[in-house]
Amino acid sequence: MYLSPRHAEIIQMAKDHGRVLVDDLATHFNVTPQTIRKDLNDLCDQRLLSRVHGGALFPSGIENMEYEARRKIAADEKEAIGQAAARLIPDNASLFINIGTTTEAVSKALLDHNGLMVITNNINVANRMRIYPSIEVVIAGGVVRGSDGGVVGEAAVDFIRQFKVDYAVIGASAIDHDGALLDFDFREVKVAQAIIANARHVILVSDQTKFERTAPVRIGHLSQVNTFITDRCDIPSVRKICQEAEVQLIETSLG
Repeated sequence: MYLSPRHAEIIQMAKDHGRVLVDDLATHFNVTPQTIRKDLNDLCDQRLLSRVHGGALFPSGIENMEYEARRKIAADEKEAIGQAAARLIPDNASLFINIGTTTEAVSKALLDHNGLMVITNNINVANRMRIYPSIEVVIAGGVVRGSDGGVVGEAAVDFIRQFKVDYAVIGASAIDHDGALLDFDFREVKVAQAIIANARHVILVSDQTKFERTAPVRIGHLSQVNTFITDRCDIPSVRKICQEAEVQLIETSLG
């Protein structure tokens, strides 16, 4: 699935406002209503939006975005975040890599490392890294989500608790302005909490769009991580939390 910049922006607008209207979008993008109707029909065919008279709706707030669509949004920013995280992790380290499109970008950036032991509940990460002989990959057991290849559930939690690693790379579906880290699936959250509890250094990776999203299940709080890597943080309260909790804030767009 390819998501054009206009399609990605339409999805973002629908997410922000709950719905989008054909006439408003035509004016915003300076294109004809017919072009927008085709855009909306294409996005609805991919089940990213729901068509209504005069526009389209964003799916229910408790539903996560389709994996492929999420992977395409802010792809360049995620790549830069992944590279920044990889620079923090030395050779011969042990680490957890959790579910998420940004954590997958970190796994891609780590492929030139040597002597890593990677424990993951992300089938996509395991599949990418397993072919490199310098990296040992250990994958959690449990229920596999068909939507994104994430391994979740109590079996995965019990598996993670067997380890104590040097680093953890985690993501979040949303970051509240009070520092709460949020997600959609309570089963995934339990695994993320176990990962945080069993790593010496926790690295949160998330692009700035996560400040604009909401999700219903709490993973934890920003103050629980050691390093937060994002493309840009323009939220004063989040910056204050990082400063007060001594969380290293790295903004890739500034460096």
